[in-house]
Amino acid sequence: MFDSIAPRYDLFNDVLSVGIHRLWRADAIDSLAPVPGHRYLDLCAGTLDLARAIATHAPGAIAVGADFSLPMLERGARKLNHREAVFSVAADALALPVADRVFAGCTIGFGLRNLVDYTAGLSEMRRVLEPGGRLVVLEFTTPPGKLFRTLYHSYFHHLLPRAGALISGDPDAARYLPDSVADFPDCEALSDMLTNVGFSRVRYRLLSGGIAALHTGVRE
Repeated sequence: MFDSIAPRYDLFNDVLSVGIHRLWRADAIDSLAPVPGHRYLDLCAGTLDLARAIATHAPGAIAVGADFSLPMLERGARKLNHREAVFSVAADALALPVADRVFAGCTIGFGLRNLVDYTAGLSEMRRVLEPGGRLVVLEFTTPPGKLFRTLYHSYFHHLLPRAGALISGDPDAARYLPDSVADFPDCEALSDMLTNVGFSRVRYRLLSGGIAALHTGVRE
């Protein structure tokens, strides 16, 4: 599915989020706080927007973008310039081809819900982090406010799939987004998952009224 929508993936995100996803990604980078000279992993990297943001935020840092979809990574590679220390690898998030304790930090933006096993994925992220390494999870959630939640559901479950199908050319992919969010654990449940796989200092905060949430945890 992601292979098929790769050519229009960036347009899909920009139009359907009205560009707000860029602000959310900036929040994720601020929470990661990358520094020069360290290695960082962006998992489910797609077209490498978060990986590029890491390299831009901390010149001299190395960002590795890993994704299961090679066409998405190829699309992202076309956006790189020679100043960005960004590398990509086609990899399974549940079995990363990386040694233990390699990265100073890890981000995953709107990708955790795509994994077939959330706990296994989070455990793998912890495995590749150095002690003290920070995990930042950016993911959609459901707004807590009743009125806003009603308006959100009207857009997310009715208008978005129709508009997304026109932009992506793939009705199933457009329908997958709201369906996958509806099936995803809420913020408290995801926080518990992070704690249960061994992350400490687990926190989360809602973004844009609760459309998205930013979870963080540290490998001790």
